[in-house]
Amino acid sequence: MIGLFLGDTDFSKIVLKKIKKLKKKYFIIDFSNKNEFAKEKNSYRISIGKFGRIIDLIKKQKSNKVLFAGKIAKPKFSTLRLDLKGIYYMPSIIKAAKLGDAAIIRVIIEILKNEKIDVISSIHFNPELTGKKGLHTKIKPSRSDIKSINRGIKYLAKTNSYDHIQALVVRDNKIIAKEDNRGTKKMMSKLKNNSGGILIKFPKKKQDLRMDLPTIGIQTIKDCKKYGLKGIVLKSKENIFLDKFKSIEFANKNKIFILIK
Repeated sequence: MIGLFLGDTDFSKIVLKKIKKLKKKYFIIDFSNKNEFAKEKNSYRISIGKFGRIIDLIKKQKSNKVLFAGKIAKPKFSTLRLDLKGIYYMPSIIKAAKLGDAAIIRVIIEILKNEKIDVISSIHFNPELTGKKGLHTKIKPSRSDIKSINRGIKYLAKTNSYDHIQALVVRDNKIIAKEDNRGTKKMMSKLKNNSGGILIKFPKKKQDLRMDLPTIGIQTIKDCKKYGLKGIVLKSKENIFLDKFKSIEFANKNKIFILIK
């Protein structure tokens, strides 16, 4: 029995579809904004503040493994109703929230570990969603592009582990845009049309790769076309790549390269 903590984005639905296909026993704790999984069997809607109820449910279902998939929005702490375990654990979560989403995730994993519950990788059942090393398009980066890419990768390696940066845009060996807590799409929307930049999307430094992996899909490639980007760079086995075939086909048609390092 696997516990699925499911949030927003298509990724959570893809994970659920695969688990059904594999005929795995599961239950859902629905953390999506609009209760996306209300009609699914064995689905529960429990506030993040009700840690006692969440842990009791996991144990009642005779599960000691859970998986997080999809975007789980940071709660408004002032409006949360807490049970006893929520009261006990919430101060450490609030403290972590000041350091960023990655810190919250680490604390939640630690809390579950204290309760003898393991968090497994979000792609445990979907390894096909990651990409293999190499060039995935007919379009190739130039020597100058490779130089800019290396510059961006070095910058990401030096960022603080709690920073929001999972993505940046480079051009002519310079960083022209950096992601903040509003996400990659918002960062790209600030670029001028025909920016000629390259999007690099890597996990945060020392990120726990069981949760919150950087994700791209067909919409990301369309946004690259919209803002005039010439390529995307991902990290092998550490990114989620949705709509892979459609994305590569669209990239080829629009002269955008996709490189996995």
